Amino acid sequence: MDYRSHFDQAIARLKAERRYRVFADLERDAQRFPHALWRPTSDASQTREVIIWCSNDYLTMGGHPHVIEAVSTAAHRHGAGAGGTRNISGTHHPIVALEAELADLHGKPAALAFTSGWISNLAGISTIASLLPNCLILSDALNHNSMIEGVRRSGAERQIWHHNDMAHLEDLLKAAGQDRAKLIVFESLYSMDGDIAPVREIVALAKKYNAMTYVDEVHAVGMYGARGGGICERDGVMADIDVIEGTLAKGFGTLGGYIAADANIIDAVRSYAPSFIFTTALPPTVAAGAMAAVRHLKTSSIERQQHQHMAALTKHALKAAGLPVMDNQSHIVPVMVGDAEQCKAASDLLLERHGIYIQPINYPTVAMGTERLRITPTPRHTKDHVAELVEAMVDVWTSLGLKFVEANVHPLPKREAHSESLTTSDPRCSYVDMKRAAE
Repeated sequence: MDYRSHFDQAIARLKAERRYRVFADLERDAQRFPHALWRPTSDASQTREVIIWCSNDYLTMGGHPHVIEAVSTAAHRHGAGAGGTRNISGTHHPIVALEAELADLHGKPAALAFTSGWISNLAGISTIASLLPNCLILSDALNHNSMIEGVRRSGAERQIWHHNDMAHLEDLLKAAGQDRAKLIVFESLYSMDGDIAPVREIVALAKKYNAMTYVDEVHAVGMYGARGGGICERDGVMADIDVIEGTLAKGFGTLGGYIAADANIIDAVRSYAPSFIFTTALPPTVAAGAMAAVRHLKTSSIERQQHQHMAALTKHALKAAGLPVMDNQSHIVPVMVGDAEQCKAASDLLLERHGIYIQPINYPTVAMGTERLRITPTPRHTKDHVAELVEAMVDVWTSLGLKFVEANVHPLPKREAHSESLTTSDPRCSYVDMKRAAE
């Protein structure tokens, strides 16, 4: 058998379907983010400075002095690695301290850290559902791949409810009956469209029909709530959610995932989940850095306020220029393209012509025909960056013949007292005004 040909054919299929992905060789600058170095070739003379507009380090905590200091101190004290799984090598103290911080963040008795958010969903959902007799999993139609894999791995029966559709969810809960074990799994904030789940209504239905709730707060922890506990904290329902899952790799700027819940649930997952038992633990350096980020964001709201302002400003400016921004109430700024090839071309042109990096989002991350550029402003982006982004996007849309829409702008929310005023806050400003303000 010609083994190699099968892999060649698999890659050829991706290219033919316009789904083949190319990674950009980028070197982030912790001190100057969102500035980074791009190496398009192995020739060092071709290296260029670019602006990153699609980082999931939403609050730029990966470069925060407290986090860097914690990582450095832990490396000198404990070394680079964890030494093995927690069952074999024991549990190093930084991860114990991190789990205590995470449990406190969500008002739960216990928490358990994993090597990634993908693994925490896989382990959490699959283990919890497999331990409940005849469990029915009710899963939102737009749940993340990690949640879908957790549902599959559980072996439990599953039913998909229409995205954020409370009437459909109630119909399924009612049909299942009060006595059957039921686990509702959903996200608080869906990262591709940026829409937010009706968490209060979901909790109310769970109570009414005697169901457990499992929420993925990956794109909300750190960014929402008085202490960064996420959408459930913001909406006052954290105590009513049975299991809260989050990541350390986005709002907290490091690496890893976790679940927080009652101690018996955490103990069961710790004791039964193969993906936890047989995986080397997070290194002390990562745990210490994550703990520093969590602690800081429990008491500091400056990052969240600036982050929300920059997201609102970016959406406003792009809409004023007639670019097709998808409406939502979160920090995600999706700009619709609707074609895989054109989406990749727009991304390439932004990088090559304007030094702006925004990764194209194509199938299978989003449905075919809904390809987009997903922009994620951070507290370190400035009005100058926004002006340059809008001018570049308009140029790319014009060059590729992409559709503009009628400008639809509303007044920006007022900034917090500690933040500097921006001349671009006037709702009548266009992208040209933004450029002038930057100059």
